[in-house]
Amino acid sequence: MSDLLKRTTVLKVKKFLKKNLPDIELIQLEETARSAQDAAKSLKKEVGAIVKSLLFKNVETNEYYLCLVSGDQYLSLEKLSKIIGNNITKANADECKEITGFSIGGVSPVAHTHSPSRIFIDEKLNRFDMVYAAAGHPYVVFGITFDNLQTITKGEINSIVE
Repeated sequence: MSDLLKRTTVLKVKKFLKKNLPDIELIQLEETARSAQDAAKSLKKEVGAIVKSLLFKNVETNEYYLCLVSGDQYLSLEKLSKIIGNNITKANADECKEITGFSIGGVSPVAHTHSPSRIFIDEKLNRFDMVYAAAGHPYVVFGITFDNLQTITKGEINSIVE
């Protein structure tokens, strides 16, 4: 476990963060953060303060959208489809790895292999002073303010949950 911070995917996130927000430190967990509940338990934080990075695909155009959702919320496919103007579906594990460069459970909101067409941020994440997102591996996360998350992702703040 001690070499997690040297993994290629984690280093990619670390490099991105150093360039954009040099004060952010990666946090290596003793237990997995593969799910929002796991991450909250490991960090001793509320589930809602955990950022779920979810990838969706536009059925008609094959464009991908990353949705950053509060850990205690569920994305509304109906709301997202209305915003996009087309039907969307959740990307599968292979698509997620190909587009973002990260495996499900470790998808970072930044440093993607291929930039998603758009990034959406659930407005309910703004309830927390600090939110925590995956940093390229299920055992590595970083804490960030909502405003900084919006700034570095250039995400569109929206009501995208049920």
